[in-house]
Amino acid sequence: MNFIDSIKKRAKENLKTIVLPESMDRRVLEAAVKAMKEEIAKIIIIGSEDDMIESAKGLDLSEAIILDPKTNELTYILIDELVKLRREKGMTREEAENLILNDYMYYACMLVKLGYADGVVSGACHSSANTLRPALQIIKTNKEVPLVSAFFLMVVPNCEYGEHGTFIFADSGLVQNPNSEELAAIAESSAKSFKELVGAEPIVALLSHSTKGSAKHEDVDKVVEAVKIANEKYPEYLIDGELQTDAAIDMDVAKMKAPDSKVAGHANVLVFPDLDAGNNGYKLVQRLAKAEAYGPITQGIASPINDLSRGCSVDDIVGVIAITAVQAQNE
Repeated sequence: MNFIDSIKKRAKENLKTIVLPESMDRRVLEAAVKAMKEEIAKIIIIGSEDDMIESAKGLDLSEAIILDPKTNELTYILIDELVKLRREKGMTREEAENLILNDYMYYACMLVKLGYADGVVSGACHSSANTLRPALQIIKTNKEVPLVSAFFLMVVPNCEYGEHGTFIFADSGLVQNPNSEELAAIAESSAKSFKELVGAEPIVALLSHSTKGSAKHEDVDKVVEAVKIANEKYPEYLIDGELQTDAAIDMDVAKMKAPDSKVAGHANVLVFPDLDAGNNGYKLVQRLAKAEAYGPITQGIASPINDLSRGCSVDDIVGVIAITAVQAQNE
């Protein structure tokens, strides 16, 4: 059984309710139909008939709960609660009403906050900032996690590396230029996510253009310090670096470049030194290796609120719905 099939099987065992706020996007509605047909989640769609007049044409959404903010009886409950939640930040009722009626991501996050739903998947036609800002304002961070970050779950076909071709690439979607402390936190969160979602032991490589001192630069120093911090703070996980990608995943290269490393040649969690490397890295593997790329999946928010790449396919969205449901089970 491949990775996403195993995730879908787990999602079916304890159905969670996932909110899709992008009712104006045909891909999202097709994914909703597919997710309900496969019975991996209960689906709430935020939108009006006007939003969906074209995007829903020919689709059977009868099993979904469709909430129109302008007519649904929950709307004014959500407005009242948003005012209470953000009053100390100066939010007025007029501002809250405008957000709930016109920004469906705020509506979706309030549904999760008040227990009407378990998670949100958005980002097919909105930026990461539009997706994550309401989540951080309403759902807030998990107090046990020092940093909110994002990863892609990569499934590479016919691949001998990683966990039978399955990897986590982090941070590939959120943290622009993490410092050493932040890199260490991303490594720990990603290791935990890998164990929860893949079910195998995480082997974490902090990547660099240098392997074990082969190059000298402040960017290398940042990664070396991050490894030191990670090993001190999170000794329960196998974490090493600095490693070039070939040394991290290929045993033959690892024997030459990092023979004393327990991670080199075995890594299944790749932590990139910055967002430029992580984002382009996942896209190269996705396009050139025809890999499945699910994400960006967030880690560190108190409830699962997940972003999508705007280039996502229907199957990508279905996969992220299933992953979000499994994350909700773990919550």
